[in-house]
Amino acid sequence: MLAGTMMGALAGCQNMEAVSPWVDLGNQVAKNAGYDTDSRLSRAIKDTLNASTDRASAGLSQQGAFNLRLPASAQPVANSLRQYGFGSYVDQLEQAMNRGAEQAAVEAAPVFKQAIAGMTVNDALGIVRGGDTAATNYFRGQTESALRSRFQPIVEANLQKTGFYEQYKSMLSVYESLPIANKPNMDVERYVLDSSMATLFTRIGEEEALIRKDPVARGSVLIGQVFGEG
Repeated sequence: MLAGTMMGALAGCQNMEAVSPWVDLGNQVAKNAGYDTDSRLSRAIKDTLNASTDRASAGLSQQGAFNLRLPASAQPVANSLRQYGFGSYVDQLEQAMNRGAEQAAVEAAPVFKQAIAGMTVNDALGIVRGGDTAATNYFRGQTESALRSRFQPIVEANLQKTGFYEQYKSMLSVYESLPIANKPNMDVERYVLDSSMATLFTRIGEEEALIRKDPVARGSVLIGQVFGEG
């Protein structure tokens, strides 16, 4: 009876803050029965986060997942090239940017797995009891710097594979030959890196929202057992 009541409350919960009392009650009941529920719940949360980051990385690795365009600061360059009949250079550069970002996205999964493996029990419990973006905030706060250092060579290597640098040099060469004053400095490579990471965190945030809306369906069997054990 109690298990059914707990599962019903969990399924209808839109914010994980409301789940916290049920987590605490389930933990206490299970501990009284001899289970180390904090450890099991931590393991379940890690399983769930591994699955969600895998989905995020896999989704962004599909062709067409990104829709990167040259940054606003570079739009005068793109517009000028199109005006002079060299729009194909812009199109090829943007295509290379997107292919490079897609190919790099799949490489992000091991970075997140390493961060998840390093979580303490308190970290994991803090995420399940936290606000709507607790997991995403954890990844940003704990791994963004390391992720950037890992992600940058991946982006660079994949941009190399997709012909980004050749297209970039070709575009700049054509642009520099045009009779235009006050040409802006374009750091397109940094823009691709920043945009790729921002999109990745956004996708993880979307996965987190789905987990919080329906933890059992989007989580794991283990997390369902922990919540229902009382």
